[in-house]
Amino acid sequence: MKRIKRVKGKGDSKTFAMAVGRALRRAAKSARKTARAYGTPIYIWKNGKVVAQKP
Repeated sequence: MKRIKRVKGKGDSKTFAMAVGRALRRAAKSARKTARAYGTPIYIWKNGKVVAQKP
């Protein structure tokens, strides 16, 4: 089995974190759209509990 080499020091971690945030928001928007289309609830974390919420 081949080992994968990691590249150190390439890129900015702040830029990466911003890109991850954008991707998560985009995924959440898509999930809300799908739930709305099929009439299923969205499960979110609220006040320390998981609750079902209508989109």
